[in-house]
Amino acid sequence: MTQYWLNNFAIDDFIISALKEDMYYGDITTQAVCANLNKPLFELYLTTRCDGVLCGTHVFRRVFELLCEDKVKIDLFFNDGDEIKRGDKIAHIQGEARFILTGERLALNFVQKMSGIATYTRKFQNKIAKYGAKIVDTRKNTPNFRLFEKYSVKVGGNHLHRFNLSDCVMLKDNHIALLGGSITSAVSEVRKNISHAHKIEVECDTKEQVIEALANGVDIIMLDNMTPDLMTECVRLINKQAIVEASGCVTLDNIEEIAKTGVDIISTSAIVMKAPTLDLAFDYIK
Repeated sequence: MTQYWLNNFAIDDFIISALKEDMYYGDITTQAVCANLNKPLFELYLTTRCDGVLCGTHVFRRVFELLCEDKVKIDLFFNDGDEIKRGDKIAHIQGEARFILTGERLALNFVQKMSGIATYTRKFQNKIAKYGAKIVDTRKNTPNFRLFEKYSVKVGGNHLHRFNLSDCVMLKDNHIALLGGSITSAVSEVRKNISHAHKIEVECDTKEQVIEALANGVDIIMLDNMTPDLMTECVRLINKQAIVEASGCVTLDNIEEIAKTGVDIISTSAIVMKAPTLDLAFDYIK
């Protein structure tokens, strides 16, 4: 699994920032209710109200660790990537009521959002399981939540595009327009300034642009918003001389048609930005 992606040193700042946003001046409701509580211990289950793919268990646990160290104990019954069914008990939580009540919403927000992405992205992967194409995410993501979203995409069974702007050169239409619409000029300029370790990807809208990108020996050619017939023609033209990526208006309804064209990669923001949260809840044990 991809647990190493979520090392504490990488995620703690984000979780602490979220805790500050939620309770910078304290939790006045819980503090008041628990002020004179005779039985401060609380016990409950994390359960699911629908089927899905679980993701974000480490983040869920880490919220409480940062909030109160070891004053809340969490026993997980499932791991990230496991399929869960409506009514399943995912975890048993027990500890001081004031910390459980204060951290409840934030912990749920993380695991619900991440599980929703993992669930939705797996639906895309299942659609094209018999084809050779890989589904990848994009940089259309929630600001400051990219690490968690990309992790969720991986847990759901899909793959990843570049993590940020310094990972790979991607010459899009506006970059090319700055150099008079010449892919040749754009590729020439970037090669003067990048590391030998960086790949070059070029976005192409037409067959003519694909031919020009090929002539410049780029590593990845993106077929942007093309019809399936034109994609098929371009895949044959490229003939393994570059990685072929399809992008633009990808949905669950049309992704199989795109995969049939023979492209290597299908990139879509939908697997993250259109994923509904998974309905999880705290059920208190009386």
